[in-house]
Amino acid sequence: MVQLLNQSQYHNYNIRILLKFFIEACDEGADAVLAIDRVSNEMTLTGRKSDNIPPSAVTRPICGIMGTVRLVAGMYLIVITRKRNVGSLLGHAVWKAVDFDVISYKKTVLHLSEIQENKTFLSMINNVLMTDGFYFCTDYDLTHTLQRLANTSPDFQEMSLLERADQRFVWNGNLLRELAAQPELHKFALPVVHGFIVMKPCRINGKIFEWILISRRSCFRAGVRYYVRGIDSEGHAANFVETEQIVLYEGAKASFIQTRGSIPFYWSQRPNLKYKPKPVINKTTNHMDGFQRHFDSQFLIYGKQTILNLVNQKGSEKPLEQAFAKMVSGMNNGMLNYVAFDFHKECSHMRWDRLQILVDDVAETQDQYSYFMVNPEGKTVAQQRGLFRSNCMDCLDRTNVIQSLLARRSLQSQLQRMGVLNVGQRVEEQVEFEKIYKNAWADNANACAVQYAGTGALKTDFTRTGKRTRWGLLMDGWNSMIRYYKNNFSDGFRQDSIDLFLGNFAVDESDGPTPLRVQKDWKFLTLPIIMLVAFSMCIVCLLMAGDTWTETLAYVLFWGAASAITATIILFNGQDFVDAPKLVHKEKLD
Repeated sequence: MVQLLNQSQYHNYNIRILLKFFIEACDEGADAVLAIDRVSNEMTLTGRKSDNIPPSAVTRPICGIMGTVRLVAGMYLIVITRKRNVGSLLGHAVWKAVDFDVISYKKTVLHLSEIQENKTFLSMINNVLMTDGFYFCTDYDLTHTLQRLANTSPDFQEMSLLERADQRFVWNGNLLRELAAQPELHKFALPVVHGFIVMKPCRINGKIFEWILISRRSCFRAGVRYYVRGIDSEGHAANFVETEQIVLYEGAKASFIQTRGSIPFYWSQRPNLKYKPKPVINKTTNHMDGFQRHFDSQFLIYGKQTILNLVNQKGSEKPLEQAFAKMVSGMNNGMLNYVAFDFHKECSHMRWDRLQILVDDVAETQDQYSYFMVNPEGKTVAQQRGLFRSNCMDCLDRTNVIQSLLARRSLQSQLQRMGVLNVGQRVEEQVEFEKIYKNAWADNANACAVQYAGTGALKTDFTRTGKRTRWGLLMDGWNSMIRYYKNNFSDGFRQDSIDLFLGNFAVDESDGPTPLRVQKDWKFLTLPIIMLVAFSMCIVCLLMAGDTWTETLAYVLFWGAASAITATIILFNGQDFVDAPKLVHKEKLD
């Protein structure tokens, strides 16, 4: 078991707010106090008995520090004010951050326009904080898998949680810059991951074991569904998520890792008011450079890779599948294997049993990759030597279904080796556990979907029940409608919020105007108003008929044509009418 007690963070804090913030560690025996000067922004470590801490200060309990951020009005301190226990991982309490507070360092005199801009930036920070799925642990490293932690050096284990964390999954890394610069303050710096964690005590054959699912969402090339696709110049893929399934039983532990991520070359799919915008592959960029960087880093971290490409092999998704297959072939690397499976075609007409075709096709590869396992004596008896990298267009709905099936197959072997399952028993036959398993994977799908697409996942009825239902299809239709609205009319703000939170955009200290002041083109308001008026007049003419039917028909045709022509113009210029990001230039998002 990896112990971090010598380098753990403090567990509880009080904050006193005067001319300085005084953040006191409340652990038994702790005497450390972090003092933050609200004027100079200086951070220092002092003792609890210091004369600098006035006893009359109003004191508030907090659960941890997310970090600091500069906005138009100056610096802000972001703290966790409420947490909920998720469970225990190897004896370490894991917490979900539930509520936050964003506290201004000082009052500033701003112009009216600057006040409004600062409110907008504050709402962006709060928009990210209110996106469900922030988790932390004060004495265990949640950013690394069991296998990575087991293969570390003693020097690594002596590092603070902030220093040793996998930066791909530290979502408040940008906010912790000030604390990170001073090693003596690292015990106050709390690395926070974003994604999904569930921990369930389970029973099979009277044997109780712990089943855990952890999804870690990468903060590199993070964003929302249609504004962040493909990869960036460093090879970071959009919506990259590392999912680890863990089993703990009587001192033995096992884990199985999978990843998901956008198709790793340069392509985009900008919202334009159409239900499904056409994906566009960049024709002027050398795709192989970024493609190579992406997989070189994946080989280094995970070993061999098998790509499970689940996109349609016809229609608008076909060029992406063909380009992906061509690049894998051109890379000509024995570490990389490519499997294309047209999910929608194979499972059309509710034939969900055909998913087993893919699971059977990759079964031998999965056995070769194995999983990580440590016996009760602490000896490593298996190492995972490769993983499956699944993707569809969004890396959400189809991807999660396949990942849950592969994870179950790995779990079957692990529970048998641990002695939980008897010879001949199948995991899917354990009714009580199967219900827990399916619901957890469906919840994982929903969490990842909300964070990337803005709504719950599709096809979760299959994940929960093992079959598609009419009600599930209706819910998919409803979620698709909500996705359409959010993707076209609110995702620009969400993308700006993420970019501000992660430091992809920094508020300038100068007095210059921010990108928020960019005004919309005249047609943004004019054409929708004309269309609405024309459509309304068309309805009025139908309800209030004229003296003759020819007169009524003429009015209806006139106003109907006006609304139709205006709607056509709006659709033709769709990208001008959607809510687009303002803080990061378009080329950077591409």
